[in-house]
Amino acid sequence: MIFRGGVGLRAGVTLAAALLLGACTDSDHRGQGGDPTYPPPPPPSATTSVDPPAECPVTGVRVRSTGSDAAMGLRALGLELVNCGDRPYQLNGYPVPHVFDEQREPILLRVVNGAKEITSGFDQPPRPVTLAPGERATAVVLWRNLVTDSTVVATTGEFLTVAPAAGRPADEVDPDGPIDLGNTGRIGVSAWKKADPSTPAPTRPAPPPAPSAVPSSVSPPDSRL
Repeated sequence: MIFRGGVGLRAGVTLAAALLLGACTDSDHRGQGGDPTYPPPPPPSATTSVDPPAECPVTGVRVRSTGSDAAMGLRALGLELVNCGDRPYQLNGYPVPHVFDEQREPILLRVVNGAKEITSGFDQPPRPVTLAPGERATAVVLWRNLVTDSTVVATTGEFLTVAPAAGRPADEVDPDGPIDLGNTGRIGVSAWKKADPSTPAPTRPAPPPAPSAVPSSVSPPDSRL
């Protein structure tokens, strides 16, 4: 009888220990070595956001505007072409601009190479330019905000694309404001010229030279513009 009672006592102790261990949950062991963490911690959030560098187009060059200046109805928008590729790039001529309205419909204009009919000082003839990788070329787009015929509605462009030369792909550039052409129907460009490598990329173009005299038959620009 004593032997059987001892067996019963040991069995009872064993059963109580098993029940006690069974009552433990995963939360009682969290953080102990060998136990998985539950639930998994959230991924660490980035403390800084870094924009990826702009990719170079397949053409190997990128055209952008460098800001505009205005004086007495004359507008001058600086252009910069950067050779962002890995091989030399050839230029010999004028940029080719295209102007679009707010619906992105093209505005038909006559492009004046050298801008002789718009102002003076930008009519230097083009010369061959070779840009090594990383080098830049500059040019200027020019127009006047003039109304020469009160019966013709003035034209204003909102968007601008510029190709390095005729037949080459164009980039959209920031016109730095409306392209207020009045009803002149024309826009001028200077020839590409190589930028001085020792000169940092400008944020705005140099002020244009004093505008040429406006013929007396031409109405002055609206002073409210």
